[in-house]
Amino acid sequence: MTGLIDPFGRQITYLRLSVTDRCNLRCTYCMAEEMEFLPKSSVLSLEEMQRIATAFVGLGVSKIRLTGGEPLVRKGIAELASSISGLDGLNELTMTTNAVLLNKFAKPLAEAGVKRLNISIDSLKPERFKSMTRVGKLSDVLTGIEAAQAEDFQAIKLNAVILAGQNDDEVMNLAQFAVERGLDISYIEEMPLGHISSHKREDTQHTSVDIRETLKQGFDITPSTETTGGPSRYYRVSGSESKIGFISPMSDNFCTSCNRVRLTTEGRLLLCLGNEHSVDLRTPLRDGISDLELKTIIEKAIGIKPERHYFDPEDTQILRFMSATGG
Repeated sequence: MTGLIDPFGRQITYLRLSVTDRCNLRCTYCMAEEMEFLPKSSVLSLEEMQRIATAFVGLGVSKIRLTGGEPLVRKGIAELASSISGLDGLNELTMTTNAVLLNKFAKPLAEAGVKRLNISIDSLKPERFKSMTRVGKLSDVLTGIEAAQAEDFQAIKLNAVILAGQNDDEVMNLAQFAVERGLDISYIEEMPLGHISSHKREDTQHTSVDIRETLKQGFDITPSTETTGGPSRYYRVSGSESKIGFISPMSDNFCTSCNRVRLTTEGRLLLCLGNEHSVDLRTPLRDGISDLELKTIIEKAIGIKPERHYFDPEDTQILRFMSATGG
């Protein structure tokens, strides 16, 4: 086995690259109502992101996902996507977006070489959607999804974070929405990242098992060995081309197969979503290190990747919000 290997024998082939900590929504489980964003000087330039991406691909990373915040609010995002998608050795460039701006960007992203999109949508009820996002219009997201479907993406997947007592009654409707349009969908358990005041996370936990039991009332679903390189564990929907995935960081730890690291928008290489193990890449980059030295720093960083995370919905240990973590 060659490439980036962590202390537990896992090969790192997937980089999630956050291009901004800013977002045009304020989802209650992801951000505080009043957010303080990074000053421009602290944020990596597009050229710095490109250089880091090039180093990772040179070390064996074959998949990069552009995340945020909301990546489409970052000026120059299509140009960055185009420069990264052309890297020799990269098999797939993907993006996670809330789709609010996708009506404008779907075509440029497809032309830039983005192969797959993950679109976050937690409710199909306009007033609830606005409440959960604080400011969002569901119609913008639906228009964005339609625009994406008109382009030549290899796949489009919806992501829904399910909160007990808030949107768990929409599990079936969200699946039907996806299946009717030939889309995939993944349901995500809420993670305790960052202190929030909108709700108590111990009260809103809704497990993947609960969601599967609901779905079985309306769909014939069977486990699949398919993977898209991320943490989703997929089920096939009988009579459909759609897959339903479950991301279960709380109820069914998937760390043994972790193949990914995250780069925050300020240049911190985060080795685990649920731990603070990280290495600063921005400072050495701006100090003028060579490409070879950058690769050496990355290789050494992989050596401190922890074995697993430990999440407790009643005890928020990780103070950074998901928006600052990178998707």
